[in-house]
Amino acid sequence: MAYDNDDILQISGIQHFIFCRRQWALAYLENSWVENYLTLTGDELHKKVDNPFIKESRNAKFIERAMRINSRRLGLSGICDVVEFIENPDGVRIFGKSGEYLPIPVEYKRGKQKSDHSDELQLLAEAVCLEEMLYCHLDYGYLYYGQTKHRERVEFSKELRDELNKAVAEMHRYWEKKYTPRVKPSKKCRSCSLKDICLPELLKTEKVSDYIKRRLEG
Repeated sequence: MAYDNDDILQISGIQHFIFCRRQWALAYLENSWVENYLTLTGDELHKKVDNPFIKESRNAKFIERAMRINSRRLGLSGICDVVEFIENPDGVRIFGKSGEYLPIPVEYKRGKQKSDHSDELQLLAEAVCLEEMLYCHLDYGYLYYGQTKHRERVEFSKELRDELNKAVAEMHRYWEKKYTPRVKPSKKCRSCSLKDICLPELLKTEKVSDYIKRRLEG
């Protein structure tokens, strides 16, 4: 299956979707977004990384920044923070370069390693796009965390690929139905920049739409 242009979703949304289905729907379906300290510091980190005019070559590799990618199979598109092209006999030919190279995605994150797989799934989605675009197979990529100043190697296992396929399929179902789910409030709500739009405490007692209607009529 290949998705049409109107059904292409943003890779960056995967992280939000895994964190909270409702947050993703509010941001990507209802176009509601509010910055907070966490999102702003994350944006600042990416400004330092995502400069497509910085070109680097080191021995047997070269580096591309802010590389645009997409996958028709998954119905995703986005931008890789960094792609390291490593010279490898199992790699692919790159225009303007001699030899064969494997593209290794590197995603930059503000904080530290999370307890869920949101970062790993976003990185894998970038890898799948590169695989589809360059006709190659990738076994791993890297996550760089600004808080720890360290990067973690992520193996693209079958289990992680299955998890990605399942999550992306669910995202497309919500997108097709324009469905914003209700979720159970949790500690994660405290750090969410959309908590004043989501109104998580009200979800315990009534629908947000009913609350807004009641306030307007009152």
